[in-house]
Amino acid sequence: MEQEKISVGLDIGTTKIVAMVGKKNEFGKVEILGIGKSKSLGVHRGVVNNITQTIQSIQQAVDEAKINSGMPVERVVVGIAGQHIRSLQHSDYITRQHPEEVIDEKDIEALIQQVYKLVMLPGEEIIHVLPQEYKVDGQAEIKEPIGMYGGRLEANFHVVVGQVSSIRNIGRCIKSADLELSNITLEPLASSDAVLSREEKEAGVALIDIGGGTTDLAIFKDGIIRHTSVIPFGGNVITEDIKEGCSIIEKQAELLKVKFGSAWPGENRETEIVAIPGLQGRDPKEISLKTLSKIINARVVEIIEQVFLEIKNYGHNEQKKKLIAGIVLTGGGSQLKHLKQLVEYITGMDTRIGYPSEHLAGETPTTQTSPMFATAVGLLMNALDTDAKNPPPATVKASEEEETPTENTTDSATKDDAIALNRKSILERWVDKFKEFLDNA
Repeated sequence: MEQEKISVGLDIGTTKIVAMVGKKNEFGKVEILGIGKSKSLGVHRGVVNNITQTIQSIQQAVDEAKINSGMPVERVVVGIAGQHIRSLQHSDYITRQHPEEVIDEKDIEALIQQVYKLVMLPGEEIIHVLPQEYKVDGQAEIKEPIGMYGGRLEANFHVVVGQVSSIRNIGRCIKSADLELSNITLEPLASSDAVLSREEKEAGVALIDIGGGTTDLAIFKDGIIRHTSVIPFGGNVITEDIKEGCSIIEKQAELLKVKFGSAWPGENRETEIVAIPGLQGRDPKEISLKTLSKIINARVVEIIEQVFLEIKNYGHNEQKKKLIAGIVLTGGGSQLKHLKQLVEYITGMDTRIGYPSEHLAGETPTTQTSPMFATAVGLLMNALDTDAKNPPPATVKASEEEETPTENTTDSATKDDAIALNRKSILERWVDKFKEFLDNA
């Protein structure tokens, strides 16, 4: 059991917190060993607003995951989302001192480091710097400049920015729940890893992840992320509208939405009625399904139109229809009946529901391949990759105890460590700095 390399993805959402424990099988597919789920208390629109409640919800989800998997949970990869996330496009360049030498990883890193020095608004910090196309001595549309000659190295970057306080609050919750943070990643990136194929990313696709508190958008083209955005509305506002429009309690409104809700009002007839139990001995309340779908439709149309506006801002319009091949809907909110048809009607773009099943082992139960687990599956995949590159200290110690290396092997190991350290991505270094901050806080 000790030999099994397990990893954990932790999705801290507005409505639910999911801890997913898994490993890779012999075919390289992700095998889910156990899932823990708890009601998310203390998170509003993706942002922690009550530390104590969030810690309790995390502990509850993690404890359930431990029981279901029979595995210890110590290190987690956490996703960042919420209305504080914004993105921007930025171009930058460096002039190389030795243009007669080929461009290598150090040059790319020097260029990326320069972007990290951008002055942000007070309280903001750069989370991801994602290179897009490069230019070498004016020659454009270069995907991989390593190995080329040139004096001026230029690139377009997609820069993701977030509020320092919001990110630190998540880190504080993880630490207080007796967990170690192994990595942080943007949730739309995690969802896209779980539900999008390489071909879709190449052709051009918009991923719309409809969560409880926010709707995340990620646009890919030529295999590269081009645009990210967070719309501060999700499934919760639909539930709230049903609650207000039908004068019922929140629990009943959520049940109505899930069981009878439809995004297309033309589907239901006026005669279709559902009875809701009355409160404190009152008579049952009758609600027309036509009225229910009209309430849902009004809010869903607003969310889709906001997302479509973001897609248009990226550059997709009537003249450039080929820019994006289609839309993929995922997240808990994507399970709303007839949502796919409504999105196609509003945007005129081919749409499908994204299930995180492509990277999962064949025998995974359908309950675990639901779109509501897309982010958690993406975070688990990230955790498996992160832990493969940087194994937990305990694993390293165990292998060191088993083998007694000679001086030569020690030297080579030290060299390998140095190379690995140099190859650490900018984000990994940022995570290391962030963990250092938490330890010293």
